[in-house]
Amino acid sequence: MAVTIKDVAHASGVHVSTVSRTFSAAHLVNAETRARVLAAAHQLGYRPNRAARALSTRRTGNLGLIVADIANPFFPPLIKAAQAHARASDHHVFVADTDEQARVEEELIRSMATQVDGALLVASRLSNRVINELSADVPFVVVNRRPPGLPAVLMDVASGARQAVEHLAGLGHREVALLSGPRASWTNQNLERAAAEEAERHGVRLHRLGPNQPTEEGGAAAAPDLLATGATAALAYNDLVALGLVGELRSRGLAVPDDLSVVGVDNTDTARHCDLTTVDMPTAAAGRAAIDLLLRRITSGDAPGTVTLDTRLIVRGSTAPPAG
Repeated sequence: MAVTIKDVAHASGVHVSTVSRTFSAAHLVNAETRARVLAAAHQLGYRPNRAARALSTRRTGNLGLIVADIANPFFPPLIKAAQAHARASDHHVFVADTDEQARVEEELIRSMATQVDGALLVASRLSNRVINELSADVPFVVVNRRPPGLPAVLMDVASGARQAVEHLAGLGHREVALLSGPRASWTNQNLERAAAEEAERHGVRLHRLGPNQPTEEGGAAAAPDLLATGATAALAYNDLVALGLVGELRSRGLAVPDDLSVVGVDNTDTARHCDLTTVDMPTAAAGRAAIDLLLRRITSGDAPGTVTLDTRLIVRGSTAPPAG
């Protein structure tokens, strides 16, 4: 005989409605009760009938997650954390990659709208106007964007940029290059603003170079312009740009940090392995927080506010006082 929701309720000592909420809106159930229900369901071999739930609730149990570039090592920890967190609430995540193209992002959202209950837009390249128009078709939570009226999870890159410039100024650098990223990037806009403010506060001259492609190739291509500025340090849009710059400098016979200090943003695994000073972005925490906000929006219909997560500078071997 098939195990029913009533069997799980009896085994876990809760009402049938609590079991139902555990699988359809887990954030509405306290952690201890949720764990007890899930343990009972696992022990009994219970699996909720997703087709029946979709008919009764008009929900699919599916969520979309759209990222700017899945090859960028910034995104996989966020994706993995979001998928695991959604799975704990019996939701499944479909991941799509826009290749940094706003047109592709809009097409993906429109095609996905009828197949998911809601979607996460991570580092969206769409305008706020288009995001708000599309939100009429599918509930959104945006990560590292702040469209008016939509719930968002933000990683405080401005604080990280200030820490990076303060660190470089403290080492004695007075000429710093900022290798910016895509113009439409919320992260880039906040990085530029905060770096400029902090540079002025410390009497540092900031050379803005860009926009640059957010890739290693983009970092390598920016090297000639950077060297022409006479800067003794560089703050890059992300770790990929920073590592591309480091590789190009070394190919030109220059040493990091002896000839030029370099700071990235993201704290990816590659940055750790390459001893890169970088701003740690809490990507896994952002993925979990975004899923929580999205499930709240889907189940309650409200538009929960903004969650802002702290960042911190990780000092490694790619920064040092300027030569001479």
